[in-house]
Amino acid sequence: MKKIHKNKFSALKYVLMAVISFGSFNSCTDENVIALEPFNQLSEGAAFTTPALIELSVTGMYNAAQRGDYNGAQRGYPFGAAFVQQGDNRGEDAVNIATFYLLTYTATYDPTTANNVFYWSDTYRLINRANLVLEGVETAVANGIITQEVANDYIGQAKFFRAIAHQELMWHFARPYNDTPGATHLGVPYRDFAINTTEAIDLALVSGRNTVAECYARIIEDLNDAEALMQTKAQRGGISGIVRATKEAAIAFKTRAYLHMRNWPMVITEGTKLNGIYSVASTPNGVFGDAGYNNTESIFSMENTALNNPGVNGALASQYNRRGLVSISPIIWRNPAWLTDDLRREEGVLVRTVAGVKYTNKYKDGVTYTDPSPLMRYSEVLLNMAEAYARTPGSEGLALTALNTVRNRSLADPATQAYTTASFPTPASLVEGIITERRIEFVMEGRRWPDIHRLQGDNLAPIVGIPAKVAAGSPPASAFTLGTPYTGPFGVQAFPYSAKEFLWPIPQQEVNNNPIMAGQQNPGW
Repeated sequence: MKKIHKNKFSALKYVLMAVISFGSFNSCTDENVIALEPFNQLSEGAAFTTPALIELSVTGMYNAAQRGDYNGAQRGYPFGAAFVQQGDNRGEDAVNIATFYLLTYTATYDPTTANNVFYWSDTYRLINRANLVLEGVETAVANGIITQEVANDYIGQAKFFRAIAHQELMWHFARPYNDTPGATHLGVPYRDFAINTTEAIDLALVSGRNTVAECYARIIEDLNDAEALMQTKAQRGGISGIVRATKEAAIAFKTRAYLHMRNWPMVITEGTKLNGIYSVASTPNGVFGDAGYNNTESIFSMENTALNNPGVNGALASQYNRRGLVSISPIIWRNPAWLTDDLRREEGVLVRTVAGVKYTNKYKDGVTYTDPSPLMRYSEVLLNMAEAYARTPGSEGLALTALNTVRNRSLADPATQAYTTASFPTPASLVEGIITERRIEFVMEGRRWPDIHRLQGDNLAPIVGIPAKVAAGSPPASAFTLGTPYTGPFGVQAFPYSAKEFLWPIPQQEVNNNPIMAGQQNPGW
């Protein structure tokens, strides 16, 4: 049995715990060592010896994305629930009521904060599982266990997860693409090799951060490969067309990546590929609850079942609905662009009110937690394209059409309430309108922080640092009274873009064990 001494790894132990053995982890009896192939678990080598076991290993990537590890329990890191919860609580359109997300909400974290540490560790654990699948599948083809055609789809899924996982890390641990000319500032380590030997661990422990430009180039490369290799939504069929990665999902995530890269022509080029394949649901509620697994709009969602979900301390319907740990903020609730008769305000459908406080009702199953976690909807692709058109001189009409396609289904009277060219007299006002529509459409879906992140220093719709927020705790009912915009009080201070708090620190356990990363900690931490 190979042994690795504890002082030689940090976040890598979480990678190994769930990836080297393709089941749960049990260490050897010597508490100072960790086994690469625990004697009582299915080893990596065995996991790729039959077509059935290979299929299970690929499915394991989804499990790693959906459940994560939090001190030995599942918590939905990174894509089962945590990306929504952290993305909301880093922004100003949600209010943290309890203590679960207080450090995230108030930006009072440090290099040892558990939420941030596990976000990093579990995301790299998913990346490592994807890399293990890539190596294992290629070996299986060489050994004649599966055909190249079957392998291609598996390889595409693994590259898809590797890409979106690295991008998720970029939004929290690296500054946005436009921070430096050519995006030459530090991103995150783009890990493209499997950590399954002591030699690989040694390599990982002396690997530093790639630049942001390098990371995005690799993200696009992986998504391009995924698009070329994976099955389509139609080929997957049924629920699998939503909860398993597809060609269309890779395309949609490229629109998101190019948006962050500020490559407007490529946002449009990629988004156009999806025309005629998806359409917005007829009502804004038509993509949530049970409908989340069968609709025309959802491109990729993480499946949760009664037997496999992020649990009471992670599931969206538990945290946001039944337990009421996070509410909608009066800041967005009272935004004048959110019309009072908008269907997205409908009580008991997408919103529920408790003691005057507004909570989301997007996640409906507070008993068995079966709501899907929405990673990508066609409405986002349309709004990505709308923004790209709005930033392209002469394409403002196309921007308006895409914007209204998303918004009109929620209006009481689209004939009189839809936006017109007169609604936005300047390109800046049009972009601002699209950004506001994103806030309304994706409230409590984790999309606010990525927008705050990418719009720092923007030429048309700039955001400066982390906006001020309503005080943590349950807001008074009067704070939700419509009629005027919310102007305060703000109990959580704003942070300038230059503040160290704008970025999460690289976890202490990482810098303690990696001499390269120790010299690449985010400034101020």
